Amino acid sequence: MVQAYILIQTEVGKASTVADTISKISGVIQAEDVTGPYDVIVRAQADTVDDLGRMVVAKVQQVDGITRTLTCPVVHL
Repeated sequence: MVQAYILIQTEVGKASTVADTISKISGVIQAEDVTGPYDVIVRAQADTVDDLGRMVVAKVQQVDGITRTLTCPVVHL
C-alpha cells in the first residue's frame, strides 16, 4: 500500500467545493481545505505507485477548480 499527501491549489473561492468533491474519490482517506500556499491537502492511498499516479491524473486533477497539484508520497525511514 502506498500513501501520499496531495497538495492542491484552486481557483479563488473553490477550495471547499474541491475538498468535498475529492473526499468522495475512492482511495482518498481525507481531504481538508487549509490556508497558506495550498488550498486543499489530501491524504490518499493506492496499491502501487502507478495506481496512485493514475488516481491523481485521471480523477483528482479532473476536479473542476483545481489549478495545480503536488503529490508527496509518504516514506517510512
